[in-house]
Amino acid sequence: MQALIVDAIRTPRGRGGSKGGSLTGIRAADLLAGLFAEMSRRYPGVESAVEDAIIGCASQVGDQGGNVAKTALIRAHWPETVSGLSVNRFCASGLSAVNVGAAQAHVNDACYAAGGVELMSRTPMFADKGALFVDPEVAASASAVHPILAADLVATLHDISREDCDAYAALSQQRAEAARSRGAYASIVPVRTADGTVVLEQDETIRTGVTAEKLSAIDASFPIIGKPEESARLLAAYPDIAQIRHVHHAGNAPAMADGAALVLLANPDTARKHGLRPRARILATAEANVAITQTGAVDATLKALARAKLEVKDIDLWEVRDSFAAVTLHYIRTLGLNIDAFNVNGSSIALGHPLGATGAMLVGTLLDEMDARDLRYGVVAIAGAAGVASASVIERLPQTA
Repeated sequence: MQALIVDAIRTPRGRGGSKGGSLTGIRAADLLAGLFAEMSRRYPGVESAVEDAIIGCASQVGDQGGNVAKTALIRAHWPETVSGLSVNRFCASGLSAVNVGAAQAHVNDACYAAGGVELMSRTPMFADKGALFVDPEVAASASAVHPILAADLVATLHDISREDCDAYAALSQQRAEAARSRGAYASIVPVRTADGTVVLEQDETIRTGVTAEKLSAIDASFPIIGKPEESARLLAAYPDIAQIRHVHHAGNAPAMADGAALVLLANPDTARKHGLRPRARILATAEANVAITQTGAVDATLKALARAKLEVKDIDLWEVRDSFAAVTLHYIRTLGLNIDAFNVNGSSIALGHPLGATGAMLVGTLLDEMDARDLRYGVVAIAGAAGVASASVIERLPQTA
């Protein structure tokens, strides 16, 4: 694939959910518009070369509805010649948007902007009232279950303990705290008001002083918030399981968050034509779907690696969304990964998960650390509801003065 990453930027993650955080007062389109403006600042005139903006968003309703991609372009005062497309692949939306943009850039003489946006403090999860989640008949026909229960099933099937999950979650928090302290997230663009006042310049979801011991005191979530009929449905589907081990809670699952990300893409000829120096090349992409939700990132990764003609051992760095601790540990164990090369600056358990944006955010996070370590090959992967998943294999390009 001849798709180049010119740049990858993101906002800090704001605290999401009903309590909200620093980004609560900002429209989704305006948050994203700030990143379009930053791309224009970094690459003067590039907007005239962009044909389309492909933006992931999982809850396309309210101010995230009505094609938030095009709305953001308008709010950023980009040329009316630039079109906009909003896509929804649940949690994988942002990375899928980048993958679609890469495919377009590969074949066309134009630049593409791709990324994602989600403000979960303004547009709660399931606010679009999709039938798969709120219509009992549709949910039952799809064997849909609560995401936490699906993650607990992964833990049960693969003998992943509560202690394993809490240890990994604590490590994610500790890594994120250390990364923020040393300024490791170079792709962050501070969020500002129209008059230049800084609203948020660092991820605000990271918690300090988290340990596995502290996490062990938190009650498992599903027995409190789940429905018994969902457990019964899973046990009927897996008759060899006597009961489901409930290991997940708010401390070892991804926090709700607000945020946006944007990636600028072009092929080699287009980049040269517009004087753009690429940071990396997307070697291959893949989409996958599996019966057990949350584990599809394994399948998408293996498919993408095969297309890139690479093996697991060739990859220097991994950025994989921490959907839930057990699911992440399943990914690590299945692929036989070294934890020292995996989510080295923390991931969604610590940083938060703005649904439609996270996958695109991971592209920038990966490149930040690959630059810092002078590495060559990296993988970004993410899984989501209903078994969907996306992956990308990225080659960092040498940077010359």
